[in-house]
Amino acid sequence: MLAALIITAALAMVYANGANANFKGVASLFGSSTTSYWTAVRWAAVTTAAGCLAALFMPGTLLETFSGKGLVPNELVGRPDFLLAVGMGAAIANLLATRLGFPVSTTHMLMGALLGAGLAAEPEGVRYAKLWDSFAKPLLITPVLALVLGGSVYLLLKLLRLAPDHRTPLLDSLHFLSAGAVGFARGMNDSPKLLALLVGGGQINEAYGLLLVMLFMALGGFISARQVADTLSHKITGMNPGQGFAANLATSMLTTTASFHGLPVSTTHVSVGALLGIGITTKQARWRTIVPVLMAWLITLPCAGLLAAFMWWLVTLRGE
Repeated sequence: MLAALIITAALAMVYANGANANFKGVASLFGSSTTSYWTAVRWAAVTTAAGCLAALFMPGTLLETFSGKGLVPNELVGRPDFLLAVGMGAAIANLLATRLGFPVSTTHMLMGALLGAGLAAEPEGVRYAKLWDSFAKPLLITPVLALVLGGSVYLLLKLLRLAPDHRTPLLDSLHFLSAGAVGFARGMNDSPKLLALLVGGGQINEAYGLLLVMLFMALGGFISARQVADTLSHKITGMNPGQGFAANLATSMLTTTASFHGLPVSTTHVSVGALLGIGITTKQARWRTIVPVLMAWLITLPCAGLLAAFMWWLVTLRGE
């Protein structure tokens, strides 16, 4: 029964991840009117699935990081009640943010849930140095890097006449490829984090777990992505095809580099940071939307932590 609940919570988290994050790579295609919403959704699903498969050949650093090893005591890692608390806390927070249309970070959710459940279970055993080095530092640095890189890439492409304000056959091709590269990089970076919940307690093997991650991520993107898609495509900044191409190129470069180095970056932070960098460069940034999105980033981590701590209390109370 407990194993079934863990798998259900993990798959709910994967579904929420697909709903909230699949569209991040293709938002510029839709926002710049390069393609329709449903074509963008399908391209996101295909490229993200390819990134998930590629994760099989990557070092297991992210999988180990999001198992909680080094952050919480080893005796907690892999415990069914701990995994259930983490999965439920992260899933509920992510589903709520998605329903409200906020593009939030799965990495933030999982980090908050691991921390919250760990503090509830053994507060003296949480290693804060590990929290800073492996989680917090990359998440704080990458949005700033993305902002600078997004603006810089756009100016460079503009100088090289590769980012015109209007659509051209070459730009459309490059734009689709860059959107696919973001989806691929996101699948490669996010799937090990989500897989850690499925395989942590030995309920399921990695290959089968990865297939489930691919399936439920695609389902979330197809069924529940519309609110976040509208936020990313139309409410962060005004966007023409050249600007959309630049944002995707910057996002894919940064996320792919992080994946190869085993760094748990947030695709949300990177993509929104790149869009914001371009918006600041072009003076089209829409701060009335951006400020609530940034506030949501701050709120979701403690929310996931509190939910995970509450779930730990419920599970252990039932066990008693």
